[in-house]
Amino acid sequence: MQKVIISPSLLSADFANLGKDVDMLNKSEADWLHFDVMDGVFVPNISFGFPIMKAVKKISGKPIDAHFMIVHPENYVGLAAEAGAAIMTIHQEVAPHLNRIVQDIHSKGMKAGVALNPSTPIITLEDIICDLDLVLLMSVNPGFGGQKFIENIIPKAIRLKQMIKESGSKALIEVDGGVNNITAPRLVKAGVDVLVSGSYIFKAENPELVIKELKSIG
Repeated sequence: MQKVIISPSLLSADFANLGKDVDMLNKSEADWLHFDVMDGVFVPNISFGFPIMKAVKKISGKPIDAHFMIVHPENYVGLAAEAGAAIMTIHQEVAPHLNRIVQDIHSKGMKAGVALNPSTPIITLEDIICDLDLVLLMSVNPGFGGQKFIENIIPKAIRLKQMIKESGSKALIEVDGGVNNITAPRLVKAGVDVLVSGSYIFKAENPELVIKELKSIG
């Protein structure tokens, strides 16, 4: 059985000492670096953009797992690739032409992911699931870190795992929001492959140890 993938969310890092935090992640057992790109339109917050992504890419060899919480993500596929993103995840809720964007992401050499807000049903991905590398289930309403875990994500992940299995898709299931030592084992048991964790890691006294403990789940 493949070990769970850990993708620490840089939204919770210390922006005044970002290089220091990235260095810590480089030394840790973290697999990916999760970037939340927000536009203040699709979600009520604004985060970092491509210059920060490029800067982090220069000092870290870990894949950049870029989650775009923005409207018109189709306009930024090329820029995401140039900035060093290995995975570009966009929201189903803002992409009426999902197939076209997924094809464009793949054509730029990145893996393609689609994110679903807590209230968006997985059935919306039924006709594209085999084209996806990753499905990101939001277990909080996107926009801010440190929110309470939405319990409905557990049965939702189980249903998504079944859809992936029945379709023959190779997509990984990623969960973002409220991931900690209590929720992580339940998510892995439900079939989740990738855990995004922000506040729980970066607010810990020993973030590297927390990552190691999350990595050992399953």
